[in-house]
Amino acid sequence: MSIESPIREPLIFGDVNLHTITEDVCGPTEHKPTKAWWFGFTIACCGFAFGIFCFTWEVMFGIGTWGLNKTIGWGFDITNFVWWIGIGHAGTLISAILLLFRQEWRNSINRSAEAMTIFAVMCAGMFPIFHMGRVWNAHMFLPLPNDFGPLWPNFNSPLLWDVFAISTYFTVSLVFWYTGLLPDLASIRDRATTKMRWSIYNFLSFGWTGSVRHWNRFELVSLILAGISTPLVLSVHTIVSFDFATSVIPGWHTTIFPPYFVAGAIFSGFAMVHTLLVVARVTMKLENYITIGHLEAMAKIITLTGSMVGIAYGTEFFMAWYSGYKYEQFAFINRAFGPYWWAYWSMITCNVITPQLFWFRKIRRSPVAIFILSIFVNIGMWFERFVIIVISLHRDFLPSSWAMYVPTWVEAGMFIGTIGFFFWWFFLFAKFFPVIAMAEVKMIWKKTTTGKPAGAFLPLQDYDPDKAYQLADMNNPNYLDSAGGHDHGHSEHHHTEEPITH
Repeated sequence: MSIESPIREPLIFGDVNLHTITEDVCGPTEHKPTKAWWFGFTIACCGFAFGIFCFTWEVMFGIGTWGLNKTIGWGFDITNFVWWIGIGHAGTLISAILLLFRQEWRNSINRSAEAMTIFAVMCAGMFPIFHMGRVWNAHMFLPLPNDFGPLWPNFNSPLLWDVFAISTYFTVSLVFWYTGLLPDLASIRDRATTKMRWSIYNFLSFGWTGSVRHWNRFELVSLILAGISTPLVLSVHTIVSFDFATSVIPGWHTTIFPPYFVAGAIFSGFAMVHTLLVVARVTMKLENYITIGHLEAMAKIITLTGSMVGIAYGTEFFMAWYSGYKYEQFAFINRAFGPYWWAYWSMITCNVITPQLFWFRKIRRSPVAIFILSIFVNIGMWFERFVIIVISLHRDFLPSSWAMYVPTWVEAGMFIGTIGFFFWWFFLFAKFFPVIAMAEVKMIWKKTTTGKPAGAFLPLQDYDPDKAYQLADMNNPNYLDSAGGHDHGHSEHHHTEEPITH
């Protein structure tokens, strides 16, 4: 005999069935775009167009259009590169690691998170290429034979390790995301009302028929890709951290960077997932599938990783003091009280203090509060990369080399352009592809409804966790009568009511 605890919040709310799930998920891809979609897409296009102009300007006139100087060779470009790579980490963690741990709450959010990963990595890849100045020589990143002699990339450089790590990460994430799309693309194909639409989605679904053989291979490939992707979650940002940790610059040369960068990447990635899904669940009317429980679970992960990042900040200061190395000590004092103090304390406020508000359940379950706090986390993580890169560089060993960094309109425009590029892709994805993994959500529905009474699903406003705890005690066979202390599981006064489940 098995008893399901009513304490666990339902993963799907509302009176839904297989048909309504299909209608709700496929509907946005079949109907005309809404005014909200056109509004957001237009803003994204404007930002993207301005970014194209700024990227073109930089290619025409060189990186002298940036605010870099002889002391500060990395500025907005590498800051934005590391920030975008970090944002792309939550998708793989949700897709791969939570799949291996059989966390079914991921099924409603993994599709959007995976798409976000791919778009974020595409944005990140632009900055190292344009940082070269001569973008037509970007192929020299790759270990290809050269006509001018034995000219090869420096395999000892972590900058080259970035190329292999990020390209592998992008390829595996793209395959993983698209593999999960196949059953849903076939569902859209089968609902097509025109021959052209049917042909396009038939091509995109690779002829998926839903046979037992297809499902067996689908499950096998998903597990294999999850196993491959799991070490990538840890390795990619670890290698990105080596760009700094393998140098001798005070503030960079530290062994804490790999775990520190990985925790920060997951932290910022989940914040971006929050930012996107809080809006998407309302505008696309997906509240029954992307529930408050999903948002709360991600908020708990943000609280954990934010606390880890805060510990890393403190550890850096402790190790600088403990080392007795005056240049290292000066680097961290300069971060907190130097000319860029405002950037450091903005980072501390957004990354350490703000996420602690998620300890309060009301805030953790408020979509408005979650959206606002996720914006703060994204801002704070950008400032973290700025603090690590710019503040560590602008005070050199020689006071005569000290300099200040002021970004130009070209650098700001390139950053705005990548944000527009990111949302341009996301809006197209939301229009032409199912935002929720429909096939996996239906698996949750089958497990939830099998053998359940008609009222197994509750409206969102009717779920009361306090009542759920009381029901859990009542369904416990070892429940003790608070008045008489009798064991109801073994006394003659047995409960005659059936366990209540939700």
